Amino acid sequence: MELVTSKVLLKQLLDQARQSGTIGFVPTMGALHRGHLSLVERAVAENGAGVVSIFVNPTQFNDPNDLLRYPRNLDADLKLLQSTGCRYVFAPSVEEIYPEPDTRVFQFGSLETVMEGKHRPGHFNGVAQVVSRLFDIVKPDRAYFGLKDFQQLAIIRAMVQQLQLPVEIVPCEIVRETSGLAMSSRNQLLSPEERENAAVISQTLLKAHRLAGKLSVGELAGHITQTINQNPFLTVEYVEIVNDITLQPVSGWEEPGTKIACVAVWCGKVRLIDNIVFN
Repeated sequence: MELVTSKVLLKQLLDQARQSGTIGFVPTMGALHRGHLSLVERAVAENGAGVVSIFVNPTQFNDPNDLLRYPRNLDADLKLLQSTGCRYVFAPSVEEIYPEPDTRVFQFGSLETVMEGKHRPGHFNGVAQVVSRLFDIVKPDRAYFGLKDFQQLAIIRAMVQQLQLPVEIVPCEIVRETSGLAMSSRNQLLSPEERENAAVISQTLLKAHRLAGKLSVGELAGHITQTINQNPFLTVEYVEIVNDITLQPVSGWEEPGTKIACVAVWCGKVRLIDNIVFN
């Protein structure tokens, strides 16, 4: 495994690697956990070479304090990656990715006006900026993203389509802690007591899955909100039950398409997201 900080050097190394197989890519912001490792292991297994980027992208944080608080530990990340078979780790500086300010403005229509887009203005434009730049540097055949960030996945697919990029976007299942809590880099910021109580989020979604169809869409969203808010450690920011393609809210179970419940919840000062698909 080789650590690379220069995009010029990485391009040279990948040009060589591409001669003997495909490139699988996992973009991350570091603070790696088992969920990330599952993406990397799949990228390695399905391609000739696996590449991981570790870059905390400033343009996708609408809250400067959130950017400052975001956990960073490159040495620990590199140790975790040793066992995955990853060939290259790209850990650039901000200046390497943004030698000049990125002024591009992406338009994703209704995909970006709901849920995370509504509550974190500018977030998805920053995501599109950095992922498109990373795709230009790595030029992967396949890129791997976790389904926990369901709306982000939809945005990246739309960006790939808009820019006509020759990369396959591979969605990967949510990896959870033993308690059911969706793995997230932000979990590192939780106290042990907060982490224990945060498991109520996934437990509530699992129970909601069994109630789908028995309660109306509105009643179920209200039930999820009320149940989570009953825990003194948790405060719901939003609960939305949406179409999994358009991400627009649904009003009835009889509407066509698969439905998914997406939630954002504050646990102390840490914001957590999760979702569950109603099959």
